[in-house]
Amino acid sequence: MNFDFSESQEAVAALAEQVFSGSAGADRVAVVERTADRFDRELWAALATSDLLGVAIGQEHGGLGLGMVETALVLREQGRRVAPVPLWPTLVLGAMPIAEFGDQTLRDRWLGAVASGQAVLTGALSEWGADDAYSPSVTAARLPGGSWELNGSKPAVPAAGLADAVLVSTRIAGEDDSLAVFVVDLDADGVEVELSETTSREIHGELDLRSAVVGEDARLDGADGRSIIEWMLVRAQVAVAAVAVGCCEEATAMAAAYTSQREQFGRPLSTNQGVAMRAADCYIDTDCMRATLLQAAWLIDEGRSAAEIADAAAVAKWWSADAGQRVVHATQHLHGGMGADVDYPVHRYFLWVKQLENTFGGGSRQLAAIGRTLAKDW
Repeated sequence: MNFDFSESQEAVAALAEQVFSGSAGADRVAVVERTADRFDRELWAALATSDLLGVAIGQEHGGLGLGMVETALVLREQGRRVAPVPLWPTLVLGAMPIAEFGDQTLRDRWLGAVASGQAVLTGALSEWGADDAYSPSVTAARLPGGSWELNGSKPAVPAAGLADAVLVSTRIAGEDDSLAVFVVDLDADGVEVELSETTSREIHGELDLRSAVVGEDARLDGADGRSIIEWMLVRAQVAVAAVAVGCCEEATAMAAAYTSQREQFGRPLSTNQGVAMRAADCYIDTDCMRATLLQAAWLIDEGRSAAEIADAAAVAKWWSADAGQRVVHATQHLHGGMGADVDYPVHRYFLWVKQLENTFGGGSRQLAAIGRTLAKDW
């Protein structure tokens, strides 16, 4: 077994580290957080120039044509800098499904624009009062002219105020258990977005669709809508886990540096056994998060079965939610009074991981999914 990254993966990781560390320092992040849209457009342009926005987009549309592992490595670097850019919504909820299921018109319209930094995409999969994304409250009804009319609402749409289009999961009106995904322009008639600030200080939104009309070619084409939604969801879970891994890696490194430099009673805090043991637990938890993340991403790139990928994604998401919370709580506590300062950089990692924990299902939901799989296979 070979656990080493390939040359291309190492190159992508190194490039991402260079771009994020050079353009998303703590001072820069603080400045962007004070803006209305919380979007670092300079960093977005740097990511486009470095071809990192096209990491998983085909070369025919100006991308690198790489896979989920490389995408996860880029997202991990974003997490390490808590960089305020809509990266995982655009790449994973938007570009990836369009590349996989969109027709040529959709691919030509959006993929090149994403790779060049000219477009922001997102996805609306969450449901009001539901514990999964497979019971959409939004309905889609075919009109006589061959178009679709969408009605309903979706909560917690990431980057809703920045996006040019959103991929919306829907139920087909009049057809039991028939689901679909549509690409909807956010400036179209009948589309409204109500914005709100999240735990991580990012701006998300509630999407309201009132007789919004989209063309037939706006529908993603696959075996069935349910399989497309599941395809999107497992990749989104892996993407969220990747960002959480980066957050925990950097938070642990910050805690190690702080406790090694901060002295109490004439010696560094890190020399106290309790401090060292708690920091070691952070390292172990983060390593488990990283291992399960890469396992899930690798299975996706290997084209394994949907069931195997879904199980691995649930495991990675559970580790990122459960262990991620332990890590950011511990690293904040290890900073003592400084950790309670909301303007001190380590606090951002706590906020980001708390937000990511409940994105597409928290630890309890993922554990329940894993339990159902084990019970079925018993």
